[in-house]
Amino acid sequence: MLIALYNKEMGNHQKFWQWELGRQATGYHKMLGCSGKWPFIFDMYILKFPEGCKIPKHTDKVKDGRHFRLNVVLKQAKIGGSFLCDKPIFETRRVKLFRPDIMPHEVTEIERGSRYVLSIGWVKKDKR
Repeated sequence: MLIALYNKEMGNHQKFWQWELGRQATGYHKMLGCSGKWPFIFDMYILKFPEGCKIPKHTDKVKDGRHFRLNVVLKQAKIGGSFLCDKPIFETRRVKLFRPDIMPHEVTEIERGSRYVLSIGWVKKDKR
């Protein structure tokens, strides 16, 4: 059964628990687990990185506020698939907390195996 939510801010249907191609168009897939706007804008994805894909260095801009993302590596690739971020807030081998709106980040090419990541993001509104 397909479950979809109309998100007026995004202007499209978001499909829950269904794989779709990632925004970078580099071969990774994402599956939306949940999203909402209360008490702040947030989302939770599972990301799948098959062999051969990578994500080039980029930032993820937001309209208003400060964007935070917590990535937890569920399964590491056998070779490749390293997450690189210029200045993460917190980082261990499997846990990465960073500001994707201001910190350039990338994933190196998956040379062997696949990589799975639980990715939780939220936008904290700036106080006026």
